[in-house]
Amino acid sequence: MRAAIAMADADGIGAVSMRAVAGALNTGAGTLYRYLSSRDDLLDLMADQAAGELLPYPEISGDWPDLMLRVARGQLDLYRRHRWLVEIMPRPTAFGPRSLAWFDHCLGILRPVPAATAAKFEAIAMMTGVVTLFARGESRGESGGSPAGFGGMDLAAFPNLLAALTTPSPPPAGRDLFDVTVRGVLRAVLGQG
Repeated sequence: MRAAIAMADADGIGAVSMRAVAGALNTGAGTLYRYLSSRDDLLDLMADQAAGELLPYPEISGDWPDLMLRVARGQLDLYRRHRWLVEIMPRPTAFGPRSLAWFDHCLGILRPVPAATAAKFEAIAMMTGVVTLFARGESRGESGGSPAGFGGMDLAAFPNLLAALTTPSPPPAGRDLFDVTVRGVLRAVLGQG
């Protein structure tokens, strides 16, 4: 996993193949297939290995929104270190023990919240979605004069969208958009607004 992660960090997830990882380990791809059935298995293991970097988790004491925000910031930092994680997030995945430990910790933070378990699962998923969107936006940056995330598309046909994206109003002093978004999503999904 370390070899595959180093490869993805250096050259992007597209550089990671069974053959390339085997080459980095001075062995043949067939050797890897004794342990993994596909590249998807490799990607799942890489994601789980990276999830281990989320340790140590914040101690479960204090205000749950503050704790969940710390967890979300840890995720965002992880996605900044391993940009390829954002690329593999949309695919179906098998969770490994490190990812499940992180999820379990989030549920522990949310234990005192009087909401249904399904709502807590949704809140964690939505938080991860928000983190992924922020990380994706950071990694794309500006593209050809068009606002981030629009791949150089000419937005002239969408004047309201163009104005909102090119001359956004500054956030109120002392408010961080990431913090406000994560807290708002969590409170809304958990009925704690």
